[in-house]
Amino acid sequence: MEKYFADELRYDGGMEYKRCGRTGVLLPKVSLGFWHNFGGVDDYDRSRSITRYAFDHGVTHFDLANNYGPPYGSAEETLGRLMDDDFRPYRDELFISTKAGYDMWPGPYGNWGSRKYLMASLDQSLRRMRLDYVDLFYSHRYDPETPLEETLQALVDIVRSGKALYVGISRWPLHALKVAIKYLREHDVPLLIYQGRLNLIDRSPIEEGILDECSREGVGFISFSPLAQGLLTDRYLNGIPADSRMSKGKFLKESMLTDELLQKIKHYNAYAEKRGETLAEMALAWILHHDAVTSVLVGASSTAQLQKNLRCVNAEAFTDEI
Repeated sequence: MEKYFADELRYDGGMEYKRCGRTGVLLPKVSLGFWHNFGGVDDYDRSRSITRYAFDHGVTHFDLANNYGPPYGSAEETLGRLMDDDFRPYRDELFISTKAGYDMWPGPYGNWGSRKYLMASLDQSLRRMRLDYVDLFYSHRYDPETPLEETLQALVDIVRSGKALYVGISRWPLHALKVAIKYLREHDVPLLIYQGRLNLIDRSPIEEGILDECSREGVGFISFSPLAQGLLTDRYLNGIPADSRMSKGKFLKESMLTDELLQKIKHYNAYAEKRGETLAEMALAWILHHDAVTSVLVGASSTAQLQKNLRCVNAEAFTDEI
């Protein structure tokens, strides 16, 4: 593939950027997630095309985790190749995040939220991604056994070491979020962002008060799985396609698509059609219309799919509740 030169008009193509809480960070309203389609089992040239297209259209935030793949670690290795092949000259334009919290290697030190695991995992991640630092490092999940102060102090020390510029947390319950905000602020490493699952089907961050707490405390919020792993697209309106994520049954199982849920999805699709939008476009726009939301994380299996999803940035405002 020929040498990559980023589109000179990448910041003039319609992408909008939003301030992340009360910080200096601006994130694109649509960020690119590496959870699927960037692993060692995936076609590198396709991953490369998707990432190039994203950056050429103003998507500056790439989101990873230590165990994204499959196999574990391979999405970060893909990013390392991408940095060497295409993106090294643009490193200072990129906002790259990774995480640790889920199982990564055997034994007692490759999981959860201990200081040893978080620090060892980040060192491994930096080697795989061929980076000196990440812009954002997350505790990927709440650990009910490790003292919160240990996990949070590890995040503080990671920033002070220069290996991450900012820290975030993902999927922590409200009471732990409050502890994190207070502890990190008192240690001069304020919490940048909270990553949670928010979509038309799963509104738990709203119902649990997470979104309100982030808004009140000046913490950003980014939604993962904004399309409910493809349920909030036209993929499943008329059955389960043979090549779909649900047919593979790993994260998205056929049993999840109940008659009740299918009717709800069809209702949302009809609402989207009235707005002149696809279901996916409307579902993403619905998340972004919440003032506390900074960005949505989208995956993509093709540049065409990513192109469609980027339209949500310019979707019309919502005037009533869906």
